[in-house]
Amino acid sequence: MPVQNISPVDHPQAVRQEIARLAQHIVVARKRRGETQAQWARKLGVSQPTMARIERGDPSVAMASYVMCLWLINPALGLADLVAPENDHAALEREVARVRQPRKPRGAAAAEAPQASAAREPGTGRAVAAGLASLMATPGKSPS
Repeated sequence: MPVQNISPVDHPQAVRQEIARLAQHIVVARKRRGETQAQWARKLGVSQPTMARIERGDPSVAMASYVMCLWLINPALGLADLVAPENDHAALEREVARVRQPRKPRGAAAAEAPQASAAREPGTGRAVAAGLASLMATPGKSPS
């Protein structure tokens, strides 16, 4: 097993609690299906003792093993969707705040053509606002 940088006991309590909740949900899903730990271990490609560790919420079990459990339970829901850019609300809020800040003129050229300047520089002004709108838009709908 690879060496970890921090001990699982040093993880924040909220992280340990989420792993424990995940483990509880995995146990419930397996039992509702009427399957044994050994059956799930085979499906996951892990040993039965590793499956037991997953169900205990052991944070040192490889993330791939937990993700495989999630996939066995519901292959339609992707774990990566939790951290997709459009769901990263803290980053979106920072970007919106940055766009809303008044721009400082960069000199005479900037004062003469502020719209052209924003259009040339991705990540500023209207370009950022358009990017935010597209991130926040529902798939299949155009941003308003």
